[in-house]
Amino acid sequence: MGSDAFGELLRDCRLAVGWTQDELAGRSGVSAHSISVLEAGRRQPRLSSVGMLAEALGLDPGRREQLLAAARNAVAPPAPISPPEPTPAPQVDDRPSIPVPRQLPCAVAGFTGRTAQLKELTSLLDRDDAVVISAINGSAGVGKTALAVHWSHQVADRFPDGQLYVNLRGFDPSGQPVPPAEAIRGFLDALGVPAQGIPAGLAEQAALYRSRLADRRVLVVLDNARDTSQVRPLLPGTARCMTVITSRDNLGGLIVSEGAQAIALDLMTSAEADDLLASRLGPERLAAEPQAVSDLLEMSAHLPLALSIVAARATLTPARSLTELAGQLRDVRDRLHALDIGDTSVDLSAVFSWSYRTLSDAAARMFRLLSLHPGPVISVPAAASLVGTERGQARAALSELVRAQLLTEPSAGRFAYHDLLRAYSTDNAHLEETEQSRREALHRMLDHYLHTAHVAALLLNPPNDQLSLAEPQPGVAMAELIDDEQAWQWFTAERPVFPAAIDLAAAAGFDTHAWQLAYSVASFCVRAGHWAQMAAAQVVAIAAAERSGEPDGQASSLRELGRAYMRLGRYPDAKDSLHRALALDKQLGDLTGQARSYNNLGIVSHALGAHEEALEHGMAAYALFHEAGHQAGQADALNAIGWMQTQLGQHADALRHCGKALELHRMVGSRHGEADTWDSLGYAHHNLGEHQQAVTCYQNALDLYQKLGSRHPQADTLIRLGNTHQDSGDVQAAHRVWQQALPILDDLHHADAEVLRARMAEHRAQTS
Repeated sequence: MGSDAFGELLRDCRLAVGWTQDELAGRSGVSAHSISVLEAGRRQPRLSSVGMLAEALGLDPGRREQLLAAARNAVAPPAPISPPEPTPAPQVDDRPSIPVPRQLPCAVAGFTGRTAQLKELTSLLDRDDAVVISAINGSAGVGKTALAVHWSHQVADRFPDGQLYVNLRGFDPSGQPVPPAEAIRGFLDALGVPAQGIPAGLAEQAALYRSRLADRRVLVVLDNARDTSQVRPLLPGTARCMTVITSRDNLGGLIVSEGAQAIALDLMTSAEADDLLASRLGPERLAAEPQAVSDLLEMSAHLPLALSIVAARATLTPARSLTELAGQLRDVRDRLHALDIGDTSVDLSAVFSWSYRTLSDAAARMFRLLSLHPGPVISVPAAASLVGTERGQARAALSELVRAQLLTEPSAGRFAYHDLLRAYSTDNAHLEETEQSRREALHRMLDHYLHTAHVAALLLNPPNDQLSLAEPQPGVAMAELIDDEQAWQWFTAERPVFPAAIDLAAAAGFDTHAWQLAYSVASFCVRAGHWAQMAAAQVVAIAAAERSGEPDGQASSLRELGRAYMRLGRYPDAKDSLHRALALDKQLGDLTGQARSYNNLGIVSHALGAHEEALEHGMAAYALFHEAGHQAGQADALNAIGWMQTQLGQHADALRHCGKALELHRMVGSRHGEADTWDSLGYAHHNLGEHQQAVTCYQNALDLYQKLGSRHPQADTLIRLGNTHQDSGDVQAAHRVWQQALPILDDLHHADAEVLRARMAEHRAQTS
C-alpha cells in the first residue's frame, strides 16, 4: 500500500464526518497544507500526525488501526543504488493548456445542520458509471445555495481540475434568467478559450464546453436554475465531472432523462434551527431566554433565511432581549414587515415574489385565495371552491404551486404552506383581490365545508335530523362521499379545520354557516372523543344563532353543548344547557327538539344517580317522539328507558323495551343506535346472570362500535364485558378486555382510565 492509498483513506474518514481540510486542521493541530499533501499522496505520513488526525476524527478502534496500518505501509524502504539511466526525451503534451478555475463563492459562515443531505451528496462522489447530476430543490429561503456551496468547499480537493460556478438567476429580482449561451461563454472563458474561439451557436458552444471538460475532473455548480431547459446545455458529458444544481423547480425532466439525483430540502428540524441560531448568537444568549428562542423558531417557520434574519436583527440590536424581538414578530399579519432589514436580496417578501411572478394567472389567484383558508391543510375540492372552478383546473393550479415550491403536498390531494408564505399570500390577496372577491371566495369555501359535513353526518347516522340549508353558491365543489366509511375518513382528515372555520364564519358575519357547521360535525366529535373541541364550537354557535335571530339554531347548539358537557363530566353545566334548549324547543313547538332534550336530560340524571328521574325523562322523550312520528327517536328513547330500568333492577322490562328499540334501529338503519342497544341488552342479561347471552350482546355492540369509530362507547362496553367475564369466573379474559379499554381511555384523557387501572391492580393483588 502506498501513500496514495493512505491519502484516499484519510480523505474518506474526513468526508464521513463532513469536514473540510481547514476544519480538520483546526481540530487536530495538523496544518491544512499537510493534510492536503497527505490526501494527495505526495508525502509519507508521520505516525504521530496520523494519531492526532485519528483522535480528532473520533475514529473507532478498528478504523483507527486501519488508518495507522495504511500509514505504516506507506513508508517505503530506501531505493537501491543503481547506475544512472539515460535521461529520456521529454514527452510533449499536445493538449491545450487549460486553466484550473476556482469559481466557488466564499464558504458559508456558521453553516449547520443538513447532515443527511451532505451525506447523500458525498455518496454520489463514488459513482463513475455515468454523468453525476444532483438536483437540490426546495422553497425560497430554505438554504439550497448554502448547502451546495458548503458541500462544494468540503469536496473541492476531489476535483483537482477546478470548480465552475454560475448563478443562473432563475428566480431573481431582475426577472431575467441567465441565457444558457451566456453561462457557457462564462465557463469557456474560465477554461481558457479566447473570445474569438467561442462559436456563435448554442449547440456548438455546448459541444466545445463538453470537449474542454473531457477527461478532466471538474465540479460544476449551477445555482438558482429556472428550469430544465436552462441547465441541460450546461451539463458536462464526462462521468469524471459532477454537476450540482439548485432550483425552486423540481427539475423533473433531468430526473427522467439524465438520471439526476433529486435532493429535496425542507424546513429545518427544531434541533437544526436551534443550532443555526446558536451559531449566530452564541449558546449563552439562547440559554438565557429559552421560551423566547422557542417562539422565534416557531415564528420563523424553521425557514433558514428567516432564522438568519432574526439572528441579524438580534445582533444589530444587542441591547434588545430576544423576548422583545419575539413580541415584535408575534402578529403574523405584520411578520414579514418585522423581518425586513432593508436589504432586498434577503427580504422575504422579495424572495417569495421571485417565485410568485413566474406563476400562471390561475395559479397566482389560487395562491392568493388560499390565504383565506383557516386550516393547516386544504383539499382539492375546498381549494376549487375557493376559486370557484372545476376540480381538474384547481388540481392543475395546485400542482403548479407545488412545482414552484410555494406549496407542499404532505399527503395525496392535500396541500399546505408555512406561516410566512401564508402571510405573503395574504398580502397579495389584499393587494390584488377586491373585498367583494375575497368575501365571495370565503362564502364558497364555507359552503363546501357545511354541505359536505351535512352529507357526511347523514352517512354516519342516516336517521340524523336534517338541517334546512341554503343552496350552495355557484362554483362550490363538494367532496364525493358514498358511504359511512368515506364520511368518517373525511371528518377525520378535516377535523383540524373545523374549529377555525366555525370561528372564521362567525367573525365574518356568516352566522348561519357557523352554527350549522358546528351542528353538522357534532356527532362525529361525540363518537371520536373530541369533546372539548365540540364544546368550544357550540359556544361560538350559540352566539352566532342568537345574532342571526334563529332560535332553532340556538336550541340545537345548546343541546349539542349539553352533549359535549356530558361527555366531559360537567353534569351541572350540561343540565343547564339542556334546560335552556328545552325552553326554546317548547316556545318553538318543536316536538323532536323537546324529545332530544329530555333524552339527554335522562342521561345526565342517570350520571348523577337520579335513576327514577332519568326514567321519567326517557318516558317523556318517547311520548314526544311518538307524537312527532319520529321512529329513530322512538328507538333511542326505548333504549334509554330500558337502560334506566336495568339501573332500577327491572331487567325483564329492560329486555322488552330494548328488544323493541333494536327492531326500530334496524328498520331505520341506525347502526350506532343498534350498537347502543346491544350494549344495553348485554347489561340486562348480565344482571340476570345470563353471562353467555351478555357476552354475545357485548360482542355485537363492539363489532359495530369498531366499524363506526365510536371510541368512548367502545371503551365502556369493553369494561362491562370484562365485568361479565369476571362474574362468570374467567378473570384472565376480564383483564384482557379491560386492557383493551385502557389505551382508548388514556387517549381520551378520561378519568375512568385511572379508575380502571386501579381496579385491575387491586384484582391482580387479590389473585397473586
